[in-house]
Amino acid sequence: MGNRQRISYVPVEDMTEDMRREMERCAREGTPRPESSAIRAHVPAAFWFFANGWDNLFRNGICDHAIKELCRVYVSRTVKCEYCGNQRSEKGRQLGLVEGQYDDLLNFERSSTYTERQKAALSYAEAIAWRLETDDAFWDRLHAHFSEQELVELGCAIGLTLGQQSWLRLLNIEHHQVMAGTSASLAPGFETSEALQESKASADYWARA
Repeated sequence: MGNRQRISYVPVEDMTEDMRREMERCAREGTPRPESSAIRAHVPAAFWFFANGWDNLFRNGICDHAIKELCRVYVSRTVKCEYCGNQRSEKGRQLGLVEGQYDDLLNFERSSTYTERQKAALSYAEAIAWRLETDDAFWDRLHAHFSEQELVELGCAIGLTLGQQSWLRLLNIEHHQVMAGTSASLAPGFETSEALQESKASADYWARA
């Protein structure tokens, strides 16, 4: 029974008009996808806390969105939130992120895939996610690449996604269960329910590593 869903989805038709509009945006644009929003909809304050915070900190803001997206997926790989880890930001794609840039996230320091600015951001995500001790060299590196305003926004975005993904991974929710029929923000190989099952059964599926 380990795969049984732990909290039910609120039916879209039971939501307020404003919430339904946000659910339609989730289905159309993703990050977040509709399922996680339908869980939060049990408590409208929780629904809007995340929807508004995510819009302000992740999809918009002053720090590079592509860097925030790499940090988001780094957290997914760290906590093994498969629901979140199998999503990709559409805005990140538009900014030039490609699938290969997600492959080395847990070994980012040794990878040639990332710029020094991206590596510094990922070291920030690493320190937050793994509760690492930091020193002057760590902070000198961050300040060399980011303003204090960017570090505040990036830290808040990493903290928000770490908390949410640490929770969502417990719930056994899956894509294509709420407002099915769109592939917005899904990683390659997860665009349909059938493709998702095939990808997750693969021997090299990332969460098996």
